[in-house]
Amino acid sequence: MTGEWRVLVVDDDAEVRQLLQDYLGAHGCRVQGCADSAALRQALQLELPDLVLLDVGLPGEDGLSLARFLREHHDLAVIMISGAGTPLDRIIGLEVGADDYLAKPFDPRELLARVKTVMRRYQREVREEPAREQDGIRLGRFVLDLQRRQLLDEHAAEVELTAMEFDLLQAFAQRPDRPLSRDQLLNLTQNRDWNPFDRSIDIRIARLRRKLEDDPEKPQIIRTVRGVGYMLVSARPH
Repeated sequence: MTGEWRVLVVDDDAEVRQLLQDYLGAHGCRVQGCADSAALRQALQLELPDLVLLDVGLPGEDGLSLARFLREHHDLAVIMISGAGTPLDRIIGLEVGADDYLAKPFDPRELLARVKTVMRRYQREVREEPAREQDGIRLGRFVLDLQRRQLLDEHAAEVELTAMEFDLLQAFAQRPDRPLSRDQLLNLTQNRDWNPFDRSIDIRIARLRRKLEDDPEKPQIIRTVRGVGYMLVSARPH
């Protein structure tokens, strides 16, 4: 069972699109095909999918650029598919924000297995959350109480946070172990888009690190994800 996930297949090869539509459709997915970036952007305006299967070698705007766009603007899963299967291609694909990478030619059964694996991470009901302590979420030696909008230290003393700092922590805590771009963070906390001259997220992250991290220069709770943004590293129970 795939839970009737909505999947966009973005590939300029009509045969590949049809193959994936038929195969994934037979396994319970609702699949739509797109031949290029323009068709993808149009489809996103109508309905956001759960997952995008994205070919790297698209005409015009390529798959790497589209993967970066998707990661910056939307909270959905991305699997890149490419005829060039070198380790460097895979690294670049993952660095721009893809959740997985598969080289052509591939076995549709392997693709389905990867789709299931990636989507399990994205399903809220099965996604791992940071370790909870009573009604709070543990962040290192701190506990974030979402109901009372408080951050408490190991002595149960409240750590002073601005409203924006709390909103950022809440956005991270609800999406643990997942890179979030500056654009996503601003949309989640202030309902507006980020621009390259806007340093507000970076400034607030730096302030949070001074409050949360034992060594703000080597953060262990809110880590930088190169080329993407920031990620909250969940506390694992011992």
